[in-house]
Amino acid sequence: MSPALIEVVDVAKSFGETVALDGVSLEAEAGRVLGLLGPNGAGKTTLVRVLTTLLIPDRGTARVAGYDVVKDAAALRTVIGLAGQFAAVDELLTGRENLELVGRLYHLRPKDRRERAQYVLERFGLADAADRLVKGYSGGMRRRLDVGASLVGRPRVLILDEPTTGLDPASRNDVWHFIEELVVEGTTVLLTTQYLEEADRLASRIVVVDEGKVIAEGTADELKDQMGGDVLEARVVDPADLERAGELIARYGDGAAQIDPVQRRVSVPTRSGAKGLIAAGRLLDDSGIALDDLGLRRPSLDDVFLALTGHDTAQDEAPSGPARKRG
Repeated sequence: MSPALIEVVDVAKSFGETVALDGVSLEAEAGRVLGLLGPNGAGKTTLVRVLTTLLIPDRGTARVAGYDVVKDAAALRTVIGLAGQFAAVDELLTGRENLELVGRLYHLRPKDRRERAQYVLERFGLADAADRLVKGYSGGMRRRLDVGASLVGRPRVLILDEPTTGLDPASRNDVWHFIEELVVEGTTVLLTTQYLEEADRLASRIVVVDEGKVIAEGTADELKDQMGGDVLEARVVDPADLERAGELIARYGDGAAQIDPVQRRVSVPTRSGAKGLIAAGRLLDDSGIALDDLGLRRPSLDDVFLALTGHDTAQDEAPSGPARKRG
């Protein structure tokens, strides 16, 4: 196992009565991506702020690249990069000027600032827009510039807080590809995300947090295996049949069925295998429910997330808000 470049031990943080982190412990291996998942308000962004020296924890310790986030805060800032939930770029400067400004903050020599700014512009497909004011950039271009700015200092550890939120699929895929290249080159990445396919693709390990606590961790496959079986899924022809179809297939599953009205789909974890699939099909047919599709599939990370937290990702697309209060 690679040495840990991020080490968090029993970290807690509250804001008055609101508990944001309640004894979080985790590790991120060097040269890997650690995915941090959780519902809105689970404490993900609070942890990011602790790791980037923006907040002091109430309890516990955290080290990044060997530096204590409290005792060595100034030194730590020189070896990390951060891209937050929203693009933090100055729209009254050009793309190039934004990047060179970041270089100044890292105390780089003028020559190095220029070279690194040009490198980022080319790497993120922004070279043609380098000398245009950022206020004329599209949202996707601003986001790419923001992620690129986090790399000007060539950080050993890159912390990305929902880096692809708001990007179109093509731009999101570009960012994913770039993160993969960085990891190959040895960068350690902590990634918080609302897109489970993002964590599935990029993360070597995943930590799931809810209500300020770690509730599960492992590889994507290990988390999926915790479901202990398959998912029985039916897609109905008539949306009016969704509720009834969910009640019926739940007889062959482990728990209540989940209903997706957009896809006209109901699903439930099951250990009944092919026998349950056949029986469910007969029951739905006998009940007069017409189907577009019926089948068994392996659990997805979305299924795991829902089973662990009780939330699906569609409910969690807003920026993190207040966490729970102690009861």
